[in-house]
Formats: sequence, structure tokens, C-alpha cells
Amino acid sequence: MPAKSAGVLAFRTKGRRLEVLLVHPGGPFWRNKDLGAWSIPKGEFGADEEPEQVARREFCEELGIELSVPLVSLGEIRQRGGKVVTAFAADCDVDVDAIRSNTFDIEWPPRSGKRQTFPEVDRAEWFDLPTARSKINEAQRELLDRLETKSNKTKR
Repeated sequence: MPAKSAGVLAFRTKGRRLEVLLVHPGGPFWRNKDLGAWSIPKGEFGADEEPEQVARREFCEELGIELSVPLVSLGEIRQRGGKVVTAFAADCDVDVDAIRSNTFDIEWPPRSGKRQTFPEVDRAEWFDLPTARSKINEAQRELLDRLETKSNKTKR
């Protein structure tokens, strides 16, 4: 059974331009990676959990911001490793300079016997859709397309 995650693609409109909020994973593995490394805030969940509640929880854990706005389903995508991501869109504005992420501990450097603490998310940024398409995990690009389609339908 593939792992399941749920997350939120936050968006805002600046003038006539749609922008999306993406997060960059923390830790030494991701330190020098950029294109294709960014993601929506998301996290894994079990069979007894509701995807929307998990998406809200993970948004709060990774950004330090509790979401109270309605979420709109963007459906599911499957990432390269097989993980299934259930995504939701949220129309909200987030101050990226004020994020506070949970942390995790790992042995670093490997086999050193030393443990270090890193943030789950080391930064968040707003991107226009063309830039977001180059930054986001390749499998999650479909979520940008779905959001853009929904956004265009509501403009009509």
C-alpha cells in the first residue's frame, strides 16, 4: 500500500496574477537543491484520518499558521516514489517571513554519532505560476494546473 499524504496549495491574487505558496524542505539533503525541490506543505496520514484535517494540521506544523479558510479539493496525484498526495486549495495570504516550522533530529554528518536538529521547512515563498512550475516537485505540477483551471472557471 503506497504512503498517503495530504496538503494545502495556498494561493492569492496579486492584481491579475495568481501566486502560490510553496515550501522548501529543511535539512542537509535539500540545502543546495532548488528546481524541483519545492512542495506544497503536506504530511503523511493513516487510514483512520481524514485528508482535509491532515492537510490543515500539516500546514500548521510546517508554517506555524492555523488555517481557518475553506479548502477546495484539488484531488489526488501520485509522486514518483508511489506516494499518493491528496491536495486542497486555500485562498489566503501568508507572511513568509513569519513562518515557524516543526523540527526533526537526524544523525549528521552520517555515521558521526552526532545528532542535529533541522526545521521541516527552511523557507516558504510566493511564486507566480510559471516560476512555481520550475520550482515544485515534478509530480505536483498537476496541482498547479488544476488550481489554474479552477481559477479561470471562477473568473468567468
